[in-house]
Amino acid sequence: MCGIVGYVGSRKISEVLMDGLKRLEYRGYDSAGIAVFHQGKIEIRRKLGKLTALEELVGKEVFDGKAGIGHTRWATHGRPSDENAHPHKAGRVAVVHNGIIENYLPLKEFLKRKGRTFSSETDTEVISHLIDGFIEEGASFPEAVRMALEKIRGSYALGILFEGDEKCLIAARKESPLAIGLGNGEYFIASDIPPILPYTRDLIFMEDGEVAHLTPEAVRFYDAKGNEISKEPKRINWNPLMAEKGGFKHFMLKEIFEQPRAVIDTIRGRLLEEEGDVFFEGVSLDAHVLKRIRRICLIACGTSYHAALVGKFLIEGLCRIPVEADIGSEFRYRNPILGEDTLLVAISQSGETADTLAALREGKRQGTKTLAICNVVESSLARDSDYVIYTHAGPEIGVASTKTFVTQLVILYLLALRMGREKGILSLRDGRGLIEELIRIPHLMEEVLKSSKHILEIARKYLSAKDFLYLGRGINYPIALEGALKLKEISYIHAEGYPAGEMKHGPIALIDQEMPVVVLATQNDVYEKVISNIEEVKAREGKVIALVSQSDQQILRKLDDVLFIPEAHPFLTPILLTIPLQLLAYHMADLKGTDVDQPRNLAKSVTVE
Repeated sequence: MCGIVGYVGSRKISEVLMDGLKRLEYRGYDSAGIAVFHQGKIEIRRKLGKLTALEELVGKEVFDGKAGIGHTRWATHGRPSDENAHPHKAGRVAVVHNGIIENYLPLKEFLKRKGRTFSSETDTEVISHLIDGFIEEGASFPEAVRMALEKIRGSYALGILFEGDEKCLIAARKESPLAIGLGNGEYFIASDIPPILPYTRDLIFMEDGEVAHLTPEAVRFYDAKGNEISKEPKRINWNPLMAEKGGFKHFMLKEIFEQPRAVIDTIRGRLLEEEGDVFFEGVSLDAHVLKRIRRICLIACGTSYHAALVGKFLIEGLCRIPVEADIGSEFRYRNPILGEDTLLVAISQSGETADTLAALREGKRQGTKTLAICNVVESSLARDSDYVIYTHAGPEIGVASTKTFVTQLVILYLLALRMGREKGILSLRDGRGLIEELIRIPHLMEEVLKSSKHILEIARKYLSAKDFLYLGRGINYPIALEGALKLKEISYIHAEGYPAGEMKHGPIALIDQEMPVVVLATQNDVYEKVISNIEEVKAREGKVIALVSQSDQQILRKLDDVLFIPEAHPFLTPILLTIPLQLLAYHMADLKGTDVDQPRNLAKSVTVE
């Protein structure tokens, strides 16, 4: 969860930047750095490790410049190191960046052919080289930034300095948050509000495609085509709790909207794009280990169990190893047959789920290799397992899991890819393609989140319903289960998730005009069968709320309400389908006035059997 700060003005520049970075430490990071002007030149100080290491490096240095940028990094491209820490400088241009540049590899090869030399393994360095190159060809600083942004594909929040204009800081945003603080003869940028609040309460929030030019005299905003636009500031009068919630009404809603960033943070430092492979620190799933594995058992409870069900499709599909998904509370009591040829994967948000821990320990008793997937460092599950892969969802306050579930799906996708590559099931080309598909997902998630207001209207329409039925097939069936669970957990409305093919084996008896049926109907190899299920619901006067692919127009006449989902790889569609179902549950619960963040009778970590 990288953090960006920036400043133009007359204050002591290094102190403003370091203070801002400290206020972003909660986001997690592995290195930090600043770039500041001194005697007309950009000076960069960056260091692996915590901010204390950067503070020691900077020491009592005094910089006379009026502009600077700072960054805390959580590695995506390239290992954590001094060289890969931000800011990155090429020629006379320095850049800090949050996000992922999807097409950095072809851009990097293009720039190398033009004689450019790279000093890091990051995608960010490409941006500084592009801007510097356009300036060398005669473009002005603002023009060079605009031209570079036209070349890159992906997500970004950027702070940019140029040695030819030491009183100017340029900021740009696309799918990564960036706020501008308005002071008196000074201006600030930050990827979150806390670094700005000590100096000003007047903020402007940048939108996708916008660019800001900051000088001590003024800040000007431009659209993606370079046209100047006007933006109105907002006065932020948050109390500490509101600041903690980021201005959202509930933690759950905040955490739903944090999911694109959580996915980016979870894949940081783990993608080896050129090799078409994945790296998990401390997890040795090499050919020697995988040669002995004939079966995988995925063990979990609640929402994590639904992730395990998706994981079964992913692992069997990408590396052709038989997989069983088991509920932790049932696993031990069926006297499971395990052994050295089995890998037991235990999935838990907290790492303290009692039934999952008990299943893990049963596996270890039988000599089984164990792997934990969890969100909490040094939890019991992590300590007791042979291997551990952490999700990087960040703190999740809402009791109903949202971003931890989505990041579990991402880890299972990466795990399946890693094993598929190691076993030779997936080629280099396959691996690169699957990574490219995953890198697109945060952007597509942002698109889905834009439907929140439409989902609120659907929630109002069905607020009086007493029962819901959720239907899905194949890899999307577990998402139907998860959608139903979310509605039950926080709105207290009865809901059931079913495989769509099982509908006529019982649940069809419940369907009438009072029964809303949520159908996951994206286009895949079972699409036609799902359409048949929708016809069966409509024949019984059921109300159909369908989640469908954006390109699918022919289905609309069969539906009462529709939510469009961007096209994605079928193995990643479950992530996109999850978000509207979370929002539907949230809006239903909020409209009913329930305690969204702390639903009755539920706990964040179930530590008893």
